[in-house]
Amino acid sequence: MPATHEVTNQVPPLAGHDVADDPALLAGLERAGAGWAAGELHELGRLAGSEQAQEWGRLVNENEPVLRTHDRYGHRIDEVEFHPYWHELMTVAVSHGLHGTPWQDPREGAHAARAAKFYAWGQVEAGHSCPISMTYAAIPALRANPELAARYEPLLAATEYDFGLREPSTKRGLIAGMSMTEKQGGSDVRANTTTATPSADGSYTLVGHKWFTSAPMSDLFLTLAQAPGGLSCFLLPRVLPDGSRNPIRLQRLKDKLGNRSNASSEIEYDHAVGWLVGEEGRGVRTIIEMVNNTRLDCVLGSASGMRLGAVRAIHHATHRHAFGKALVDQPLMANVLADLVLESEAATTVAMRLAAAGDRSGDEQEQAFRRLGLAVSKYWVCKRAPMHAAEALECFGGNGYVEESGMPRLYREAPLSSIWEGSGNVAALDALRAMGKQPEAVAAFFAEVEQAAGGDARLDDAVGRVRKELTDLTGIEYRARRLVEAMALVLQGSLLVRHGHPAVADAFCASRFGGDWGIAFGTLPAGVDTGAIIERAQVR
Repeated sequence: MPATHEVTNQVPPLAGHDVADDPALLAGLERAGAGWAAGELHELGRLAGSEQAQEWGRLVNENEPVLRTHDRYGHRIDEVEFHPYWHELMTVAVSHGLHGTPWQDPREGAHAARAAKFYAWGQVEAGHSCPISMTYAAIPALRANPELAARYEPLLAATEYDFGLREPSTKRGLIAGMSMTEKQGGSDVRANTTTATPSADGSYTLVGHKWFTSAPMSDLFLTLAQAPGGLSCFLLPRVLPDGSRNPIRLQRLKDKLGNRSNASSEIEYDHAVGWLVGEEGRGVRTIIEMVNNTRLDCVLGSASGMRLGAVRAIHHATHRHAFGKALVDQPLMANVLADLVLESEAATTVAMRLAAAGDRSGDEQEQAFRRLGLAVSKYWVCKRAPMHAAEALECFGGNGYVEESGMPRLYREAPLSSIWEGSGNVAALDALRAMGKQPEAVAAFFAEVEQAAGGDARLDDAVGRVRKELTDLTGIEYRARRLVEAMALVLQGSLLVRHGHPAVADAFCASRFGGDWGIAFGTLPAGVDTGAIIERAQVR
């Protein structure tokens, strides 16, 4: 058959680059005192940008986990089968300390270093980041029971991935999960009906149903249940100390929009055995430490996805030609691409600042700032991710709508972080709660923001407007989203004015605060240095 045409004007694969070659990420790493981790970060970034790792990510999403409730003989086994490359992804993440390792690392910037690696490696495949994040977040909550922490923390921080259901103390490393929500309550965990009955040996027997339990093949779970003293936090292993299976029944796996490589399940506690973490009746206070750390990873994950979308869109536009020019040289496309980079760098910069605050646990002002800064950033950064992914996909035209481009997977994943650990309304109201209960958090927030005072008049005016908004409590819950959005933007703007590239800071302030910005991406005002901004996300 004769050839009908020659294939031209197609974009080469985006592979063989260093994902960590990201100026906003590297600058944030240095500011956090974690420059010592740059070598390992680049090593991980090169692996993340390799064709091999990208193939791992593709295949684990095309070959989803399978639930096996029973073996061939009818015995209950409650196991989930994963594609072999899932275990490759997990091995890399654990061996590089993306899970619990920073909690036992005394070096300055250990948590910021971990955050940078989590951000870079997450661009390969987001689904396996879920159990990695939960393991990271479980350790500070588990410390509410020193005996349990002493037993399990070294294994949760170990850099060996040891898959398979066995008695935890016999394994070389552990993965932890969290099981909170129930079908009748959702985010209202105080409506939980799972019961926990004390036993003579100090353990508790749990009976109930959990509506969302991600990564059910994890070794340990923190969960909430109603004990005699009220809603309490418990640790449940999948395998009990005597080697028998804890009766945690996997009912079904969720058929999700995205995050499809990761198994999320409904489970039944059929007289499962657990141990109290913290005090009876203080379960929310105990587990909130875990929630806050996973919220940090929601911000990091959203920032990671934005960076991936911006880089892919610019790579496509650099190599694709239309109407006599490369797309990247078309003025309107340059406006869109630059706007995507602004959003990405603002997200990355604030995520790394919050991660750095996690390293300063002894500094009360830092922790007060982190409490409020994390709440407002969880709301805004995660809320922006789906819109960002949609616009990045559109830069490809019809090619972006095809699975082979990788953009549909990014698009499906983008809404998750805004839902996980409290959807938009929960996050906005949590920011109000933080301000009401901890006035020092408000002072710490403005102390951070006002370090940029005088750096840009547009930012200064925006900070003044936020201060004024906070003096009026009338209908504050109704307008919580507007207020929290404004707070998130001034935090991002202040960080960019102080630390960002001048073109990025100027364009961000001109568009986000100057009143000359549309609703869609690609509506930056005239005079923005789009070339300098786009260059920061071009693969070299």
